[in-house]
Amino acid sequence: MSNCDKIKAHMFMEEKYERMSLSYGNDEQIKTQILESIEKIKKETSLDPTIIERMCDKYPERNTISVECEYDDNRVCGEFFTKLLKELNIDKCESDI
Repeated sequence: MSNCDKIKAHMFMEEKYERMSLSYGNDEQIKTQILESIEKIKKETSLDPTIIERMCDKYPERNTISVECEYDDNRVCGEFFTKLLKELNIDKCESDI
């Protein structure tokens, strides 16, 4: 079962930088699930990406948790992101224009 209706995943990539932004609205249970999954994947992979929480009281649908990686080899972050998407049962990222 997919969580795409509860969590919107957005990917941003540049040379030696990748970010996955996970929008969860105002659902504290989903936020906790995301943070626990990140910690689990960090332990599995021994990677320590930067985690940033962005909160917006005026527009809670914009609440996000971002996972940011800066490694010379982008495949390292790709593995982390793939495991995180699988752990959160997200089977697709949003199409941003």
